[in-house]
Amino acid sequence: MITIKDLGFSYGDVPVLKNITMNLEEGRIYGLLGGNGVGKTTLLTLLCGLKKPQLGSIDIDGYAPYDRKPTFLADQYYLSDEVAAMNMKAADYAVNYGKFWTGFDMGKFNEVMNVFEVDAQQKMNKMSFGQLKKTYIAFALACNTKYLFMDEPTNGLDIPSKAQFRKAVTRYTREDSVILISTHQVRDLENIIDPIIILDRQDVLLNASVAEVSERLYFDYTSERNPDALYCEMIPGGNIQVYLNQTGEDSKVNLEALFNTVHQHKELIKRIFNK
Repeated sequence: MITIKDLGFSYGDVPVLKNITMNLEEGRIYGLLGGNGVGKTTLLTLLCGLKKPQLGSIDIDGYAPYDRKPTFLADQYYLSDEVAAMNMKAADYAVNYGKFWTGFDMGKFNEVMNVFEVDAQQKMNKMSFGQLKKTYIAFALACNTKYLFMDEPTNGLDIPSKAQFRKAVTRYTREDSVILISTHQVRDLENIIDPIIILDRQDVLLNASVAEVSERLYFDYTSERNPDALYCEMIPGGNIQVYLNQTGEDSKVNLEALFNTVHQHKELIKRIFNK
């Protein structure tokens, strides 16, 4: 369990996170959404202990991340958006650096590399950016950590690779893991992330499961526009519209439409999801 309470962080005089409070539970793959500069990467680096909270606290199974206790570090992995092209074979990288994680599984690394169709005997500095990104994703999954934080992992992946990524994350992570994935590419992860966290500047606009979103909001795919819609967007064949769910009827949640709805009705969304 991750418990974040009244978390605050600023860069100089510019506050990025303010009074952030939420819990992240085991066995979930959280999607962390938000515009540029709202603090997604900052939050991830605070959670993995690379930055120290200036206000409030983070508790991860009794650990304060910034203390960077070896037992904590061995059970968490942070995959940055930036990946280094090392002058060594991918397999050698995995063998050498996997020693820092007690649960590292070389067999799993090779399995995920096969899923990604990347040769583990290839030198990393000879790989394309997409191949390099997939190598680091394979390594992250092979570490078998309970806590996995990923920053824009699908950036640089082609369409088949994004499908491979979804398969790998759902197949090769622990049942008790807490996974937090920051992304701008919501369509890449629409079928695997649940719950959804939407950050705004200094605020959490939404932290809810897909079921909770569907319970409170209705996503309508129709040619007729509803004047009561909170959000409406033209799509091929008609419109996607979002309005308050007054009937309790289920609908398929569209993450892009959800994101836009939340940003156009911030106070309303916070009110109906924080009852």
